[in-house]
Amino acid sequence: MRRLEFVSIQVRDLQASTAFYTQKLGFELSEMKNPEATVFQFNKGEASFAIRTPIGNIEDQELGNGVSVWFAIHEKMEDLKVRLQQNEVNILGEVMQTPFGKALHVKDPDGYKITFFEPINS
Repeated sequence: MRRLEFVSIQVRDLQASTAFYTQKLGFELSEMKNPEATVFQFNKGEASFAIRTPIGNIEDQELGNGVSVWFAIHEKMEDLKVRLQQNEVNILGEVMQTPFGKALHVKDPDGYKITFFEPINS
């Protein structure tokens, strides 16, 4: 395998999660349509990502445990953090330095950890 082509995660409430990703995180809706999923573009189409209705039974299951999805950003981390705070996003800790650059973790409505990072050479 040469590269990861696409990521999709299962959510409990597709409509609520779609609103979270678009209104609070600023993801853009893709033109791709699927009644069981919402497909997003991030960073003007550099990354595609989807949330979807459950493939199997997820009732009483803990979602998001052990999963972290990383998105590189083109803005300054401090600006992103202010915007996320204004949008009342659940931010997990402070901006941290990683081997890849500055990173900030947030939690989505289903408990998935979404990581935004400002690459070192950006």
